[in-house]
Amino acid sequence: MAAFALFTGVASPALAQPATAAPGPAALVREHTTAFPAYTAPHAYGRAVYLFDATTGRELLDKNAGKRMPVASLTKIMTAYVVLREANLDDQVKIKREDVEYAWNNDGTTADLEPGDTLPVRELLYALLLPSGADAAHALARVYGPGVDGFVAKMNATAKSLGLNDTLYVNADGLPTRAGDGYSTARDQARLAAITLRDPVFTEITSTRQHSTGDGRYDWSNTNHMLGLPGAIGVKTGFTNAAGFCLAFAADRHDHRLVGVILGEDDSSRRWDTAGSLLDWAAES
Repeated sequence: MAAFALFTGVASPALAQPATAAPGPAALVREHTTAFPAYTAPHAYGRAVYLFDATTGRELLDKNAGKRMPVASLTKIMTAYVVLREANLDDQVKIKREDVEYAWNNDGTTADLEPGDTLPVRELLYALLLPSGADAAHALARVYGPGVDGFVAKMNATAKSLGLNDTLYVNADGLPTRAGDGYSTARDQARLAAITLRDPVFTEITSTRQHSTGDGRYDWSNTNHMLGLPGAIGVKTGFTNAAGFCLAFAADRHDHRLVGVILGEDDSSRRWDTAGSLLDWAAES
């Protein structure tokens, strides 16, 4: 029950809390495992899909939500979570050639960072989460591990402390490795997203469609096409051949924070439609 408690009541302070007395542990378990909306859910494309109400802890939809799968760049949610706890947002990080070459050599998406440039952590988080820069992930992991291996160890220790027992990270970006991919589940990733969204800095960044650095050197667009929907607050996109198209999404609707994850979708654009339909269904059910 201790692990489950971490994932209930994770809405931001701005969201209204239920006026009735909090249910006891037995009621929470019952609600989490059996309470679903009354109306039939729209078809959920993807190999695994999970949706829950992070305000109440109520599970809304579970399609293979406990199946371990690669999650591609959803990995960067944990990267951001660890950095937000390890770093000062005004810390200055110098980009090295190894950060840029790592992304190039592994066919990763980049924020087009330039070796020798120095950026504050706050800006690197935008580079990490909007264009999904593997170069930014490598730079942050290198500095705050210290070293990438040390940072990945922190990611896994954090996952364990949060009760994400079906999650293993092998790098800070979700790219495939010769030694194999990491893995997680739709449920674990949704719960992690809900927890990370407690941080107003993370929420601000993932809710941003486009961002330019103060000095004008960089301009990044968000890969997430969900942000035009009512109440949408991110969270993260991802793709590798093994993982398929992935999406962590969230929206605040009717004083409830809804958080979901789609893994292993075959059609990139269809995940937006699926997520939007699920949010509408959950908000009105």
